[in-house]
Amino acid sequence: MIHETAVVEAGAKLGTGVEVGPFAYIMDGAQVGDGCRIGPHVTLFGCVEMGRGCEVHAGATLGDKPQDLGYAGGESFVRIGKECVIREGVTVHRGTKAGTTTVVGDSCFLMGYSHVAHNVVLGNNVIIANNSILGGYVEVGDRVFISGISGVHQFVKIGRLAMLGGACAVTKDVPPFCMLGNSALNTVIGLNVVGMRRAGMSFDDRKLVQRAFKILFLSGFNATQARGRIEELFPDGPASEFASFMESSTRGLCSCAIQRDTGLDV
Repeated sequence: MIHETAVVEAGAKLGTGVEVGPFAYIMDGAQVGDGCRIGPHVTLFGCVEMGRGCEVHAGATLGDKPQDLGYAGGESFVRIGKECVIREGVTVHRGTKAGTTTVVGDSCFLMGYSHVAHNVVLGNNVIIANNSILGGYVEVGDRVFISGISGVHQFVKIGRLAMLGGACAVTKDVPPFCMLGNSALNTVIGLNVVGMRRAGMSFDDRKLVQRAFKILFLSGFNATQARGRIEELFPDGPASEFASFMESSTRGLCSCAIQRDTGLDV
């Protein structure tokens, strides 16, 4: 079902049951999975590969050139997983270097006018609320929630099941399961308990995550000491993710606003 005003170039590949709305433009080379719905005035560049069952709403632009002065041309890509919802005005840019890819995982929800820059990698079930911006090379774990009007600096890593409060700014890495305060800079205010529960994490695992959180932020250890202690106590399971995240961190971790052991409800 392709609207008469839409333009679908000859080399574009559309799966079965795809709907294309008025004035949409799908370029040569784009691949759109079965059952996708492409709304009015959407632009899909030829570097885009989209999984099945996605919805792309009015005015979204996927696969345009990166906003990077280092971009020198060459073929790069955008890969979007299955069953994603991409709302109106969203922009997702292709990779900067030839052969690189910007990745949006399965079942992600990108709300209106959010921006995913070049070489970002989103995990599965990520939610990015309205007008939030992710800089280049940002890495976001599964089930992260980024609230509206937030900004994430390039190269930042955000661990899975973290939650960023509204209008916050992030220039350092956010450990898994942590929650950042509204209108705050790099400030952890506790654990994303609701997110962990909704993800089906057991009470026992949540308790272990709480213990690891306290070691990291409330023990008085420096980062090296905290990581060693977490590795010693939690060789596997969700709590161990703090240590592995710290190992991969390149920008340093966000600080914690909590100054004492508050008990932290899990």
